[in-house]
Amino acid sequence: MTQATRPPRGGSSRPLSARIALGRSIKPVPVEFLLIGSAAILLTAFGVVMAFSATTVESISTTGSPYNSGLSHLVFAAVGLPVMFVVSRFRPSWLRKLAWPALAFGIVLQMLVFTPLGNASGGNRNWIYFGSLSVQPSEFLKVALVLWISFILYRKREALTSFWQFAIPILPGITFALVTVLGGRDLGTATIIAMLAFGTLFFAGVRLRFLLPIVALAAVGVAMLAIFSENRMKRIMSVFDPNCDPSVECYQPNHGIWGLAGGGIFGRGLGNSHEKYNWLPAAADDYIFAIVGEELGLIGCVVVLLLFAVLAVGIFRIVRRTDDLFTRAVAGGLGVWIIGQALVNIGVVLRVLPALGVPLPFLSAGGSSLIAVLIASGILLALARTLPDGTRPVAVHSRSAS
Repeated sequence: MTQATRPPRGGSSRPLSARIALGRSIKPVPVEFLLIGSAAILLTAFGVVMAFSATTVESISTTGSPYNSGLSHLVFAAVGLPVMFVVSRFRPSWLRKLAWPALAFGIVLQMLVFTPLGNASGGNRNWIYFGSLSVQPSEFLKVALVLWISFILYRKREALTSFWQFAIPILPGITFALVTVLGGRDLGTATIIAMLAFGTLFFAGVRLRFLLPIVALAAVGVAMLAIFSENRMKRIMSVFDPNCDPSVECYQPNHGIWGLAGGGIFGRGLGNSHEKYNWLPAAADDYIFAIVGEELGLIGCVVVLLLFAVLAVGIFRIVRRTDDLFTRAVAGGLGVWIIGQALVNIGVVLRVLPALGVPLPFLSAGGSSLIAVLIASGILLALARTLPDGTRPVAVHSRSAS
């Protein structure tokens, strides 16, 4: 063999094999991954911009700087997005192993609201403070509960035709989580938790004849909690009363509607909201959609709705394309939570629902809500990675990926 044809010392196959291995690892991601990832990133970016705009007046009055509150939300977004992509690398088997620890962590964190670390806000005791850092534990409890319910159903997937096999320990676990939230008088968050629990059970394939009586019982419970609370009844009845007191029950709903109406089609322009000048309570939180409508108009609202629609399509494509019960239950539960809570929040701003005090996912200012929903998005991306690229059957791929 001549010098020109002799292989280099050390072997020439290693760089070539490394390139081949790298090429195999870098493969096209499923459409669902692109839909969910792009929608989550764009909604988060949209939320950062609106948080800066909606908090300028309050930030100036409290800190002297118009950017202090907006920078805080930006920091949470800068932390949450990398966490989302880290979680997106988790395998379904890892997520199943995290189910019990996640639930234990969520329950313990939620119980801290009843300690001296807890703090009441707006009549609800649903916050804990570690120095200057505030945390809303119920946001993380939502993610943990979906993982835990899905894991239990996955373990019992061969016995879901029996009510008691399905019910124990799921129903006591859900009930205990709801009690810890209702103990802080947060009926809005408890309603969202009940909704995501039902979504998880439904998409896991639990029979409706088991679920419907539970839903009816839960509806009766919510009605009783509302009837025996004068404040809640006033908020509920204000939705149906066009002549309710605009200085009390209808003050916030009216200003939300005025903000939306003032924006028209094209809006007043970014940063030009009138309602954020301490007219609209919780302008950057529960009523951020009203500020979107006022500053960016109907076009801005439609963009937000379209991004949530893209997210919903990506999530429910996972549900439709997988035959793995755990994947289907987690995707369905998280989808019902994120999309359902968004619809509830927007319904409150449009005054078709009573004020429930739930944030708009991705957009409302608040670190707990944003980081929790980005963790949930990371889990959805991890599940999307298990889907085939369209060239292999779902069943074959799901067995090898789990």
